[in-house]
Order: sequence, then structure tokens, then C-alpha cells
Amino acid sequence: MLEKYFDLKGNCTTLKTEITAGVVTFMTMAYIVFVNPTILSDSHGAGMSFSGVLAATCLASFIASLIMGLVARYPIALAPGMGLNAYFSYVICGAMGVPWQIALGIVFISGLVFTVLTLIKARELIVNAIPDGLKLATAAGIGLFIAFIGLQHAGIVAPDPNTFVTFGDLSKTPALVALFGLILTSILVARKVKGAILYGLLAAGIVAVLSGVTQFKGIVSLPDLSSATLKLDILGALSFDYIVPIVVLLFFDMFDTIGTLIGVSEQCGLVKAGRLPRINQALLSDSVGTMAGAVCGTSTVTSYIESAAGVMEGGRTGLTAVLTGFLFLVAMFFTPLAQAFAAGCVTAPALVIVGCLMMRSITKVKWDDFSEAIPAFLTIILMPLTFSIAHGLALGFISFPILKLAAGKSKEVHWLVYILAAIFLLRYILI
Repeated sequence: MLEKYFDLKGNCTTLKTEITAGVVTFMTMAYIVFVNPTILSDSHGAGMSFSGVLAATCLASFIASLIMGLVARYPIALAPGMGLNAYFSYVICGAMGVPWQIALGIVFISGLVFTVLTLIKARELIVNAIPDGLKLATAAGIGLFIAFIGLQHAGIVAPDPNTFVTFGDLSKTPALVALFGLILTSILVARKVKGAILYGLLAAGIVAVLSGVTQFKGIVSLPDLSSATLKLDILGALSFDYIVPIVVLLFFDMFDTIGTLIGVSEQCGLVKAGRLPRINQALLSDSVGTMAGAVCGTSTVTSYIESAAGVMEGGRTGLTAVLTGFLFLVAMFFTPLAQAFAAGCVTAPALVIVGCLMMRSITKVKWDDFSEAIPAFLTIILMPLTFSIAHGLALGFISFPILKLAAGKSKEVHWLVYILAAIFLLRYILI
């Protein structure tokens, strides 16, 4: 049955290879089981229940990966996106003061809009309209933003009344634990060890428990499906005030998904004549996964570039994603173990390393063209400095058409970019 449905022979793979690839993919993604609940339960952000978000993270990852594997039949797993969860927690809930129940409603609506745009095939217009430089800058900016959050949680970067930020006190135990985790994870990543981020996180967690930074309270428990699941407020999210976060989540999810699909598919030879077969099914898997994630109680679900690790192990079909999804389902029963690894100093190395990986896109920006470079730079630098992804993206969109017009390159700007720039500009004028 598996051979017939997934065409294992036709894709030059075997059941054993697909199982191995699924395990490897899970190992490279498993850090999200610890990190996502930490970000969404932060009292300075969304302040949600750690155990509730952990269950929601695992359940949403299972559902979305299962849909991707069975419907689109791609070896790409899904989970709550890094960067997107930070925007959800620290910007929508923290800076904007939106209750997390309404924020989940915002996530659901963004997923619904994504689904509609995919069904009417309007996604090509939106994706093609956004300048490549801003797409690349957005990824890099989010990388800096989440790395900054990680360093802040670790105590390596501390507040200062005169310079805003300064170097933290490394004599404190949490900072030392974070440094240990960062050094170890960096070494493992540099040596291309599969699951490096997870191993680094586990090692830092053990050191944190032994040093008394966190407490070990057990291994297995029943999942908490009452704190966050089915708590979204869709009606409360239907407000003009929330148009900007809905659009931001929509764009980020769309860019992440398409970039991941193309990147991983190119790696495993699934791109045919420049086209990606079953692209609509893959995009629908992502958008439906986002809606399912909001219902479960977590931030935007997106395709994970870490799926490339499973592809490197030989994964070529949706069976890889299906197995990864089931492993997330099993992980849902290990909440006490995860809580021992939830301290900011433990998860900080993962945030820093993921931020580093997201910075790779910066090399593709056209730095020798200042009409491209300046908007990209503003987008990147303003995200961590304003502690807001939205402000960085907005200034990038506003500056891009202005500089292109000034440089006599107005034809390089899509008409939709002018509309988006006007919307962002009016937002700053009116609010």
C-alpha cells in the first residue's frame, strides 16, 4: 500500500530510507518542542501556558506534517515557525497588548486568507510583486531579532540606562549555562552533526538541572489540551486594528513556505522544468496547517527548512513527513521533561544558531545597488533595534519605491508595492 501510494520505487527510495529520513528530520526540528512553548509562555510576551503550548505545538506539527505527507506527498515537515512565534508573542501580544486568544484568531484568519489566495491562484501575484531584496532582508532581519531575544534571555545582553544595551554579567550561572550551550551547539553545527541544535539544547538543559537553574520534575505526563486548545477568538480578531499583523503573518508564512518548498525540492530533484509539481497541494497543506495550529493553540505553522536534513538522508516522499508528524505526536506526552529544558539560558543557544542560519540570505542582496541595499538594510536593522518585525518590514516597503523613483528605476517596482507602501505610510500618519 505504501509503495503504491508514495511510489517508493519511482522516487528511488525504500521504506527503511523513508523511516530513517523521518527520524532525522524530527531530530533536527525537535528543538521547537522546547523553544516554542518558552517563547509563547514568556510573561513579557503572550504569557500562555507552557504545557498547553507544548501540547499545541506537537499536535499542530503532527496534523500539518500529516497533511503535507498524505496530500502533497512531499518530504517536508511543518511546525510553528521561528520568528513567527516571536512576532506573535513579543509584538502582537507584548507590544500591541492583544490577548493571546485574539492573537490566535489573527493567526487563523491569516491562514484562511492564505488558503483562499492559494485556491484562486492569486499567491503568484503577491509573491512576484514583493521585491527579492525585501524578501531576503526579512529573513535576515528575523534572524537578528530572534538571536537578540536569545542573547537577552541568556543574560549575555543586558539593559543599560545610557546605551540601551550592554554586555551581561557572565559570572551568573544562567549566562554560563547559555555560553556552554552556545559553544557546544556551534561546534556540533560546524561539524555538521545531524540534530546539532537538539543535542546542544539537551546538554545545556542537563547542565542547568545539575547547577540548580531549573528543576527536574519527571519525564512523562498526559498532554495539556485544555489550556490553549480551542481557545482562539476569531470574532475578536475581526477588527481593522489587526489588519497589519494579519498581513505580516500572511506574508511571512507565504515567503517561508515557498522558499522552503523550492529549496528542499531542488535538493531532492523534485523540481521539473523549473516548476514544482503539486505546488497548490503543498501550499494548502501549509495554510490549513496554520489554521489547525491556531485551533490547537499555537502561532503560525510553516514548512521547515530543516526538512533538508531528512532529504540528505534519502527521504523523497511524503512518508518522511508522515513519520516526522507521528514522532511529534509522541513528544506531546513528555511535558515535564520539556519544562526542565525551558529556561531562557537553555533555549537561547537554539535561538542564536537559528538566527545565524537565517542570516544566510543576506549574501543575495544587491549591495552594490543602493536603491536595493538601503531598503534591505533598514528592514534588517530596524527589526531588532525596534523589537518589531512589523516596523522593519514597513520601513523597507516605504523606502523601496521612494528610492527606486529617485533613481529613475520606477519600472522595477510592481504596482502592488506602491499600494503596500501607501498603506504602511498611512498607518504611521494616522496612528
